[in-house]
Amino acid sequence: MKNYLEFEKPLAEIEGKAAELRAMAHQSEDGVDVEKEATALDKKADKLLAKLYKDLTPWRKCQVARHADRPHCSDYINAIFTEYTPLAGDRNFADDSAIMGGLARFNDQPVVVIGHEKGNDTASRLHHNFGMSRPEGYRKAIRLMDMADRFGLPIITLIDTPGAFPGKGAEERGQSEAIARSTEKCLQVGVPLVSVIIGEGGSGGAVAFASSDKLAMLEHSVYSVISPEGCASILWKDAEKMREAAEALRLTAQDLKELGVADVIIAEPVGGAQRDKAQTMENVRKEIAKMLKSLNGKTSKKLISDRRKKFLDMGMKALVA
Repeated sequence: MKNYLEFEKPLAEIEGKAAELRAMAHQSEDGVDVEKEATALDKKADKLLAKLYKDLTPWRKCQVARHADRPHCSDYINAIFTEYTPLAGDRNFADDSAIMGGLARFNDQPVVVIGHEKGNDTASRLHHNFGMSRPEGYRKAIRLMDMADRFGLPIITLIDTPGAFPGKGAEERGQSEAIARSTEKCLQVGVPLVSVIIGEGGSGGAVAFASSDKLAMLEHSVYSVISPEGCASILWKDAEKMREAAEALRLTAQDLKELGVADVIIAEPVGGAQRDKAQTMENVRKEIAKMLKSLNGKTSKKLISDRRKKFLDMGMKALVA
């Protein structure tokens, strides 16, 4: 059963009617032919779907980016990597299930892959803490990036998090320091580092993995310093003003490409990644391959220098603006 977003309710009604007609025909002993009517409804649904997704507002983009049926980090790892060997723990406190990471092959090239995992049902979402990492998750990522640097392995990060976990224990164990160290490590490694925001890129939890040579965003993904609801609560003392906040934050892939934060936008199927997971993951695979190819041949010194310049230039543009 499909999960429909609030603005997709008219679409849900049409697709529901088509499914109902086919179910009735299947159960009927008279062999009633309803395929013509069902096909007409299918065409109507396709047109409505294209219309709904043609010009999504920033708030609707947020809803699509958070869709429960979008492919998650584990789906990408299973689909576009081979010989994935997970590595656990930060060698200090614990293993954080919100962060997946390990050794793998990408197009037969050895790499290190790191990403946020949200889970796909109630039990797995609780297990993965909805993709919200604690300090030990960032420290695990730092350990993996250190290993990649030591052995000359490119790093691929897949970002999908509402933000860092805001719990008391996380703060006591040095949440902000762990995020800062992870961001610093991204800027220091002498190997190619490419990132893809596959859903939500929330706050420091995303920046800690996205301070890379190349940053790609899926067409309906978002990347922001704070969630629209959090921003609305602070500015207007009213979380219901999240639509206005989403507009002001300029968090869409299109906005961030224009601002120079994102390097490339990866197309999604009509209706979002959740409508055709296989095609979405193939699009991501192709773009990762392009980004890694563009970094081939660069020395460690050149990679670090160019990465540093990229972020300094962003700061200069912001000052001028």
